[in-house]
Amino acid sequence: MNNKTTKKLIIFTSLLVLISLVAVACGSNNNANANNNANENHAEDDDHEHDELEGDYVRGGLMYDKWWVVVGVDVPEGDHPLWATQDTNTRSGADTWRCKECHGWDYMGVDGAYGDSSHTTGFIGINGLAGGDAGEALEALTGGSDPDHDFSGYMAEQDLIDLALFVSEGQIDYSTLVDGKASNGDAAAGETTYDDVCTDCHGPDGNAINFHPLDDPEFLGHLAPDNPWEFIHKVRFGQPGWPMPSAIVNEWTLDEVNNVLAYAQGFPTDTSFSGGGSLYDKWWVVAGADEPTEDHPLWATQDTNTRSGKDTWRCKECHGWDYLGVDGAYGDSSHTTGFTGVIGAADMSADEIRAWLNGENNPDHDFASLMGDAYVDALITFFQSELVDLSGSVNDDKSVDGDRARGQAKYEGTCAACHGLDGTKINFGGDDDPEYIGTVASSNPWETFHKILHGQPGEPMPSAIGLGWSLDDLLNVLSYIQTFPTE
Repeated sequence: MNNKTTKKLIIFTSLLVLISLVAVACGSNNNANANNNANENHAEDDDHEHDELEGDYVRGGLMYDKWWVVVGVDVPEGDHPLWATQDTNTRSGADTWRCKECHGWDYMGVDGAYGDSSHTTGFIGINGLAGGDAGEALEALTGGSDPDHDFSGYMAEQDLIDLALFVSEGQIDYSTLVDGKASNGDAAAGETTYDDVCTDCHGPDGNAINFHPLDDPEFLGHLAPDNPWEFIHKVRFGQPGWPMPSAIVNEWTLDEVNNVLAYAQGFPTDTSFSGGGSLYDKWWVVAGADEPTEDHPLWATQDTNTRSGKDTWRCKECHGWDYLGVDGAYGDSSHTTGFTGVIGAADMSADEIRAWLNGENNPDHDFASLMGDAYVDALITFFQSELVDLSGSVNDDKSVDGDRARGQAKYEGTCAACHGLDGTKINFGGDDDPEYIGTVASSNPWETFHKILHGQPGEPMPSAIGLGWSLDDLLNVLSYIQTFPTE
C-alpha cells in the first residue's frame, strides 16, 4: 500500500481553536472512510489544480498523539500557550502539547467524549476538516489564525505537512463503529486477527504489557472498553516510539480494526505478572522515583565492588542476576560484594520478606519508604513465585541447551521487531564497544533470561509471563540468541 498521499494546497483560513473554524466544525462531518469494508488505502489524486501537499498521514496520526516523540525532539517546557485559555483540564506540561488532549481521540473535541470528563477543555474538534483540504490544517499549524498555535518553531515543514494530511485524510467517523463505548464489531473474527498479529506482544489476554505504573495498571482489558477511540486510533496508526505496526500500513479494513476492538473489550483487567522482576533491576525507573545519586547505606560494608551511586541501589548488584549472590556468578567477578542471594526467599512468607524490605530487620535495607506498598507487594510476589532458579539450565561455559529452531520462531514473532533478526538493532554499549543482545546472552545468560521473563524497566518490552511462555520456551529463545553476533 502507498502511505504517501497528495492533497491540494490551498492556503486559506485555519484550524482547531479559533472562531473562524467553528463554521467549518459545525458543518457536516465528512467521513473520510465511509465504507468499512474497503481497505484504508487512499489513491493519489491525479487531478491537481493547485500546488500539492505530499507526505505520510500515518506518521501524522502518530504525531497527533505525541508529536515530539515521532519528530525526535524534546517536549517543549511548560504548558502550551493556549492552555491558559481554559481552566477545566488541570493537566500540565507535556500533556498540554498533545493534539489529542485538546481535540480528543474521537477528533470531536468539546462535542465528543472529551466534552464531559477530566480532559474537557472546551476546544472544538478537528472532525469538521475530515476529507477537506490539508492546506487549511497546515495554515493553522503554522499560526495562520493565532500565533499561539504556531508549531513551525518545533517541527520541520514535512512534519507539519504529515500532521495536516492526517487531519484531512486520516480521520474516521467512530459513530459507525462504536455505540456509546461498545464496539459493534464481530468479536469472534477479531480473535482470529488478534491472535495472528497482536498476541505476540500483548499476550493472549492483552496483559503482557502494562501501560501505567504498577499501583494503577492499565492493560488492553482496561483501554478497549474505557476508551475505544484511543484503542482504534492506536491500532490504526501505532504507538509513538514503539515498534507497533500500523493497521493502515498492513491494509486492514475498518471492520477488522473494529472486530479486534470487540474482542479486546472482553479481556481481563487483572495482571498476569507482578512487575517485581523489573523492580529487582531498576526499581526507581519502575516506581517513578528519583534516581539515587549516593551509595546505598549498606554499600560501605563491602570493599570488593567499586561501583557507586545508582548501581549500588539495584537489587541485582548485591544478589545477582542468578539470585545466588556470593554463591553464584557474582561470587568471583567485578560485581562481587559478599552479600547473600535471594533464591531462598521463595520459601519465606510474605511477612518475612516484607520485614527485609521495610527495614524492620535492618534499618539500612528500607525500600518501602522509597517505593510504596504496591511496589513492595510486587517484589514479594516476584520473590515468592516468579523467581526462576537456572542452576540446572546453564552449563559451566554459560551456554544453554534448548531447541533453537523453536526459539527462532518465538524470537522472530516477538523480539525481532525491536532487536532485529540478528539481535544487532539495539546497541546497549557504545560505538567503540558495542553490546548487543547476543553479547549479553553469551556472557550473562541469567540477565538475558531475567529480562525476557520480566521485561526491561522503562521500555515497552512485554513480559514472557504475560505472553504465556513456558520455561522451555524461554530456554529455547535464550539458546537461539546465543548464536547471535556479539560485536
